[in-house]
Amino acid sequence: MSLKIAAVVVTYNRKKLLIECINALINQTRPPDAIFIIDGPSTDGTPEELKIHGYIEELPPEKYEEYSWQTNNSINVKDDFSINLRYVRLYEDVGGAGGFYEGIKRAYEAGYDWIWVMDDDAEPHLDALEKLIKYTNLPNVVALKNFVVDPNGNPQEYHWDPNYSFILKVPFHINTYEHDFVDVPYGSFVGLLINAKTIKKIKYPKKELFIYHDDFEYSLRLKYFGKIYLIPDSIIIHKGDPPHAKKRKDNPYFWFKTYISIRNKVYIVKKYYWNKRDKIEVIYYLAKQYLYETLKNRPSNVPFLKWTIYIMRAYTDGIFEIFDNEKPKRIIQRRV
Repeated sequence: MSLKIAAVVVTYNRKKLLIECINALINQTRPPDAIFIIDGPSTDGTPEELKIHGYIEELPPEKYEEYSWQTNNSINVKDDFSINLRYVRLYEDVGGAGGFYEGIKRAYEAGYDWIWVMDDDAEPHLDALEKLIKYTNLPNVVALKNFVVDPNGNPQEYHWDPNYSFILKVPFHINTYEHDFVDVPYGSFVGLLINAKTIKKIKYPKKELFIYHDDFEYSLRLKYFGKIYLIPDSIIIHKGDPPHAKKRKDNPYFWFKTYISIRNKVYIVKKYYWNKRDKIEVIYYLAKQYLYETLKNRPSNVPFLKWTIYIMRAYTDGIFEIFDNEKPKRIIQRRV
């Protein structure tokens, strides 16, 4: 218990999954010293559900003049050990990236040595944290990554291997996870234990990204100062849909997510790969991705020209670092 560890859970309108996540954290064989719940802001009765389970003692006001409201509670667990549970209600929708920015910032400023971040659809095995902290003394370690599986126990390798779900090929090949630890290219925010000493150097996630690829961008900054190690024996269950799951293209939210995802990818490629790789390779990737989005990912009920212009706007915003997260909503409303 010499290390002070805080868990950060970002939630939005998934109160059932959140309770399952919090229960798993509280019942860890080595519980975290604190849990920061960042609610941004749910409309499904999340605070009421937390109060029913005794995790908070008072409900947030419906309206609040400040950006956030916080309440603290002490949760007693085994061996007279208590967890400081901090519920933070945000009064502005800042997306997952904004939630992790807020949670990591608060936990770091509170003086914790390591910060364990996850979404509300994550449920760590009860020995997950105990098995992670055995490796906090690895050489040059900046973060430790849980081994992520779906509810059926199948590995979700895209949480540490960007070749599965992201962009430009990253040299990473491993045929077995029969190792105590593995140096990986990045770690998603579904179970990532971050060294506060590195947070001091790189600060916090880029909240302007809103959703999608904020964890990849943060990992690139982490990797500049050391290594992210996957710990195959420390398992966390991820209950959400993988990024390649089939989405309804007639849903306006599909438009929004597509726009944000492309914008953030283009921004990351330009910022972190343009000077490190052959520019022809970067241009080839961007062109191939553009053709895929315009020719194969277009909703059938949207005219080709309108969808092409929409995707081009996402590209230009990424190149010129324009992070107006309300922009795609405005475009959707007027149907481009």
